[in-house]
Amino acid sequence: MKVIFKKDVKGQGKKGDIKEVKDGYAENFLIRKGYAVLYTQRSKEILDRENKDKASKLAKEIKESEKLRDELKDRVLTFKVKTGKQDQVFGSVSTKQIAQKLEAEGYKIDKKKIVLDEPIATLGYHEVKINLHKNVEGYVTVLLTK
Repeated sequence: MKVIFKKDVKGQGKKGDIKEVKDGYAENFLIRKGYAVLYTQRSKEILDRENKDKASKLAKEIKESEKLRDELKDRVLTFKVKTGKQDQVFGSVSTKQIAQKLEAEGYKIDKKKIVLDEPIATLGYHEVKINLHKNVEGYVTVLLTK
């Protein structure tokens, strides 16, 4: 029996897959539990429409992320930090502080999307990577001053 998976089923198929499975397994488990629907022309049309909507939504998200990337590339976030002898910085600037500064400037970016190998703890300019989308990454410049 041919079915279209509505949800991921480990070892069988992922959402949107069309597969041939045994009749009893399809009727008694997949269809009854809501993991799949019987493959018909109508269900195929619905699947195609969902895939088209999903693709257009993804394209819109990527376009918005690219627009945000272009806005952020020239942005410089300035942090005043306390320093000791020989310009040694007390403390550091973390992803949380960068996210708060971006939010203050009108950009809502989750701190988990900001990538820092280690907190910024030296004076000067630092380029910080931001994962805006799984296919789009942007950069913002962080400046630490006295």
